[in-house]
Amino acid sequence: MQITLLKGKLHMASVTQAELWYDGSCAIDKDLVELAGFREFEKIDIYNVDNGERFHTYVILAESGSGTISMNGAAARKVQVGDRVIIAAYGQMNDVEADEFKPKLVYLNKDNSVERTTNTIPVQKD
Repeated sequence: MQITLLKGKLHMASVTQAELWYDGSCAIDKDLVELAGFREFEKIDIYNVDNGERFHTYVILAESGSGTISMNGAAARKVQVGDRVIIAAYGQMNDVEADEFKPKLVYLNKDNSVERTTNTIPVQKD
């Protein structure tokens, strides 16, 4: 049996552009793509913290070091520039692989610079 686990995420990224008439996708700074373990054209889920929208699209590369997070095509209607979003990718694996797997978690500052990276999330407390 295969299960689906979080593979990587960019946590609290700031949307820098919304381009309605560009090919549908999400352009992400190439450095951030690599840190999160994403791949070009990989399906991603986007969770807009500011308005509650949740949608799927795919990764395209933006210039390294640019800090770009651009929602393109129909996705541009789900955000506004400055919105904070969580961008997540998932992978399928068997139980043995899942026992050893650690996701790539990238926490971002408001300017999309990296605050920290980790592969664990602390246990939630009351």
